[in-house]
Amino acid sequence: MARTRAGGTGGAGRAAGVKRARRPEVRLPALEPFGGGGLEPDGDYDGVEFGGTDLAGQDGGGARFMDCALTGCALDETRLDHARLLDTVLTGIRGVGTRLAEATLRDVELVDARLGGTQLHGAVLERVVVRGGKIDYLNLRQARLRDVVFESCVLVEPDFGGARLERVEFVDCALRSVDLTGVTLTDVDLRGATELTLAAGADRLAGAVISAGQLFDLAPVLAARLGIRVEGMESRGGAQGSAGL
Repeated sequence: MARTRAGGTGGAGRAAGVKRARRPEVRLPALEPFGGGGLEPDGDYDGVEFGGTDLAGQDGGGARFMDCALTGCALDETRLDHARLLDTVLTGIRGVGTRLAEATLRDVELVDARLGGTQLHGAVLERVVVRGGKIDYLNLRQARLRDVVFESCVLVEPDFGGARLERVEFVDCALRSVDLTGVTLTDVDLRGATELTLAAGADRLAGAVISAGQLFDLAPVLAARLGIRVEGMESRGGAQGSAGL
């Protein structure tokens, strides 16, 4: 498990040539409360506030959410495949099995979420901040992430298999049992991760920057991937010294 100090994420501590992620600048207009009822497939929601709305099991596949706020909503098994979330803030949402396969998230803030088994495979995330909260078993296989920041959150067994990450930062967050199989990394900064353990894909870390402490903790995984045997060895000098006494 790799641990780093939060101070290592500051601009002065960044390695030369590592590009910073561009964060979203979401400024919501005056919002209209959601009128109730259910989500509609291919629906169009512009300037709508979903406050404490139970959207569990509903189908909003292909819908567009622009300049929206979703606060304290339940999203258990909610179907949002191919949906577009633009200039939108999601705060305190919760749910298991939320489907966002091949969705587009652009200029989005996800704050204090409690999610499990969220399906984001094949999705496109651009200028997205995930701040606080905990997400278990996040599926980002084959997704494209550009200018994404994971900050002060916990990700348990996230799957980035085959994904492309560019200008992605992990700041004061825990990454537990990450799957990087087949991933492509460009300007990915892992130094701010307070925990970092890999389940697979250690050979795909090219394009990422890690701290010296993280390298030390990942050494056994990297050695195993390279077929290097690391064994203990007694000090010969010490043994000879003992014989001479």
